Amino acid sequence: MSKLYFSYSTMNAGKSTILLQASYNYIEQGMRTLLLTSSLYAEGDIGIISSRIGISAAADLFGADDDLFQRVSDAMQSAKIDCVFVDEAQFLTEAQAWQLARVSDRLDIPVMCFGLRTDFQGKLFPGSAALLAIADELREVRTICHCGRKATMVVRQSAEGGVLTEGDQVSIEKSVYVSLCRRHWEEEIGRWPTRRPG
Repeated sequence: MSKLYFSYSTMNAGKSTILLQASYNYIEQGMRTLLLTSSLYAEGDIGIISSRIGISAAADLFGADDDLFQRVSDAMQSAKIDCVFVDEAQFLTEAQAWQLARVSDRLDIPVMCFGLRTDFQGKLFPGSAALLAIADELREVRTICHCGRKATMVVRQSAEGGVLTEGDQVSIEKSVYVSLCRRHWEEEIGRWPTRRPG
């Protein structure tokens, strides 16, 4: 029986690298994969999943209005699909997370989603919240804070390097994010003074 997987982490943990490697493993065995990524990451009208280490692959784009169950069903008309991979899964809607669960349950195709768990304010993304609730298997992809602890949070920085605590949840400029442990995240956003009185 196929499953819905959600691999989550902070920025720069290697999620896209893992996704691309897993898809390559399927392809190497003569199987077909379907790669999806958010239309927020379109380059022109083209979807690309790319890793910081320099590997990439073409991907179909999804937006908030797309029915992903129907998209996968339509794609199956030309040839069997052995696995669906979704990058930037935090941008799924709750309905789309359920559509992907149905791909697993009704079409018997494994679905592997990769994305951020929380935004720069420490709040769950809608797609991540839905996947955390309904995925069959959850996997944390770990990265580290500058102090060596596990990074679980991100801060958004301005062009000048200052920490931003307000703004839209979505900003796709990857260079403005820094992954931190919870302790240093609280200090950076001003929830905890770096120097305690006394």
